[in-house]
Amino acid sequence: MCQHQPTCPSADSADREAAHLVAHFPEQGWSLLCNGVLCFEDTGELLPDGQIIAPHRSLGTGHVVTAA
Repeated sequence: MCQHQPTCPSADSADREAAHLVAHFPEQGWSLLCNGVLCFEDTGELLPDGQIIAPHRSLGTGHVVTAA
């Protein structure tokens, strides 16, 4: 699928998010990479084979907010 040189990481590679951006729809919250991976705003992913990768974004600074 990828025509870049050097070739972008495949969808099943650990570094799949390093592939080139093909389409970007921030208003809908997703982007398509040249390896066929759909990346969502919440950092979740949908691979070309239908496999779902759960969101993996950082939870922030590590501070816990408690109710008073």
